[in-house]
Amino acid sequence: MAEAYFPNGLPQPRANPDGVDAPYWEALESDKLKVQRCSNCQTWQWGPEWICHQCHTLDVGWEEVAPRGRIYSWERNWYPNHPALADAVPYVVVLVELEHAGNIRMLGNLVGDAEREIEIGAAVEAVFEHHAEGDPAYTLVQWKRVE
Repeated sequence: MAEAYFPNGLPQPRANPDGVDAPYWEALESDKLKVQRCSNCQTWQWGPEWICHQCHTLDVGWEEVAPRGRIYSWERNWYPNHPALADAVPYVVVLVELEHAGNIRMLGNLVGDAEREIEIGAAVEAVFEHHAEGDPAYTLVQWKRVE
C-alpha cells in the first residue's frame, strides 16, 4: 500500500454512473491495472468507452496490463488549483505511455521529489494508493520512477 501522495480534502474520484469504467476501478483495488481492448480488432484504448475507437464494434473488453510505462510528457504544477493543495505544491503530473498496451497514454502524478529533473522516456511503474476511508473506498494510480 502506498502512502497518500496528496492531502485529504480533494474531491473523491468516482466511477461513471453508467458503469463503463467499473472494471478499471475494481482492478485497482487488487493492485492491478486494466485497460480496454477491442475483442474484434484487438486495438487498445483509453479512456473507457462503450465502443471501439478503431472498428466501432460494441465488443470492447478489459485486459490486465503490466503497471509499467515511460514518461511521454510531464508538467510541474506550482499553483494549487484546489484549496486542499495549498501546501502540496509543487507536484508533477505525467503522461505515461504503456508500450505493452498499444502505446495508450494515461495521466497520473509522479511521486517523489517534485523539483528533481524529469526525463521524457524515463521508465515508471504504478503505485496503487488505497483510500479505505473513502465512501466508498477507492484506489488511485500514481507513478514512480524506476531507478
